[in-house]
Amino acid sequence: MATPAEARVDLSAIRHNVALLKEAAGGVEAMAAVKADAYGHGLVPVTRAALEGGAGRIGTAFVREALALRAAGVTAPVLSWLITPGEPLDEALEAGIELSAFDTWLLDEIAAAARRTGRPARLHLEADTGMSRGGAPLARWPALLDRALALRAEGAVEIVGLWSHFACADIPGHPSIQAQLDAYEEALKLAEQAGAAGSEVIRHMANSAAAVTLPAARFDMVRLGIALYGLSPIPEQGDFGLRQAMTLVARIALVKRVPERSGVSYGHVYVTDRPTTLAIVPIGYADGILRHATGRAEVLAGGRRRRVAGRVCMDQFMIDLGDDVLSAGDEVVLFGPGDGGEPTLQEWADTLGTITHEIVTRIGSRVPRVHLDGPPGAGAVTSGEGSGT
Repeated sequence: MATPAEARVDLSAIRHNVALLKEAAGGVEAMAAVKADAYGHGLVPVTRAALEGGAGRIGTAFVREALALRAAGVTAPVLSWLITPGEPLDEALEAGIELSAFDTWLLDEIAAAARRTGRPARLHLEADTGMSRGGAPLARWPALLDRALALRAEGAVEIVGLWSHFACADIPGHPSIQAQLDAYEEALKLAEQAGAAGSEVIRHMANSAAAVTLPAARFDMVRLGIALYGLSPIPEQGDFGLRQAMTLVARIALVKRVPERSGVSYGHVYVTDRPTTLAIVPIGYADGILRHATGRAEVLAGGRRRRVAGRVCMDQFMIDLGDDVLSAGDEVVLFGPGDGGEPTLQEWADTLGTITHEIVTRIGSRVPRVHLDGPPGAGAVTSGEGSGT
């Protein structure tokens, strides 16, 4: 490792997770969600690994993410679902990107792009079944269907998907789950009555949590998000056999001996209670290490767990080695699969009172993503393609 820190991504874990999740979901089609730079793991390498693992389709939040995939040579079906006015819809249609529509104004913008390019838009219509985020509420769903059908008659669009999103699938037994399923079934019924729900139209609602726990929600396809990366969608129920893909490491920059009662880092919130050895780890909150990891999060260094000592700084944090002997250049593992005794991402999330999604997506562009075809140390680098940030 020639950089102060790096995030090692095991692409074989991505492939394993896709295959495992498809089996758990009864073999229905799987869409790999690679938004936000593949949850911080590296957009293009992860997309390729997910397709190799059996994903049939790819999902992104933004059009520019989908265009980046096309520019990298990815030819699989790609859906983009979060579209604001003025997006490059002409480019999207020319690249064969499928688009989600949740309101009539967006349908009209997409249809205008279809007329300009001469390429009918492939649409997934989104229903809001109770998350109150994206999608057309059921009261406005008929109007969305009517407009989409009129545009289909014109030849400007094709309806290829009908979808929605759970709010609480990661809370088994939550009353909203069945309520949303019922609402989605009603949306599908209305679409069928209107003539917008033929056998070729993909019905999809299940996220990672629903894919592994809710057979009734799988329909024609499941969307694999956090579980794709080997992180449990319902931590209270275990890891479901998933393999964590990311290991975050850094090299010690400095080791120094300090006396008893030495204040460490800003504010001296940590003061040594004996003569001890400190090590500087060159990664900080500018790289996504949450500042409230101060005094809470643990890392693995010299074969032992060490807690962050003193406040996390912009570019670095400190650990207390006691009388152990480590040197500049020695590796510190912030988190990984746990195979070597290091903390896992779930441990970090639990310790910091957040979710694994937030931790991995905040790791910044100064930290290179190194893509391996196997666990760290077990295989050669297969891709040096960056994080996309």
